Amino acid sequence: MTDLLDRTAPTDTPILDVLSQRWSTRAFDGATAIDEDALAAALEAARWSPSAFNNQPWRFIVARRGSDAHAKVVDSLVAFNQAWAASAGALVVFVAELSRDGREFPSALYDLGQAAAHFTVQAHSGGLATHQMTGFDPDAVAAAFGLDGDLRPFTVMAVGAAGTIDDAPVASRDGERAPRVRRPIVESAVVNA
Repeated sequence: MTDLLDRTAPTDTPILDVLSQRWSTRAFDGATAIDEDALAAALEAARWSPSAFNNQPWRFIVARRGSDAHAKVVDSLVAFNQAWAASAGALVVFVAELSRDGREFPSALYDLGQAAAHFTVQAHSGGLATHQMTGFDPDAVAAAFGLDGDLRPFTVMAVGAAGTIDDAPVASRDGERAPRVRRPIVESAVVNA
């Protein structure tokens, strides 16, 4: 068994450890059940994330490994993601509420992203690994869980105990070991006056 490498980001400016140490693994421990307290805390962090006008336009489908809900979410994933995400202790579908009572929420996807980010940071702080995916069939998820047209599945997050490099599919192992890189701030800041 081979341990995962230290994946702390080489930041240009010091940031919170929980942020620099967070990364998206494809190696989950398929034998360890989800830590229910850590999962509850991550959901609570998502619940308390900011949203425009406090609309809270997010919904979550929490599917623990071994449940029918988990199997449905796994079935919606593209084959590449199925190969590793099924081992996670839970799959959480982040669903945007695009409108309510005939009123559209133009910031729904932004607000949902904030909820996912808060979830991710809290999950990492609680010892859980995460990996977000858009490689899934949103229509299949909506049909499987009876979501109406105002609710749009937007991303799936694998959540659980981190595994070792041996738990990652062979095709993903180089990526698990690769250096972490981001483009410099000067390339992202359109204006920084």
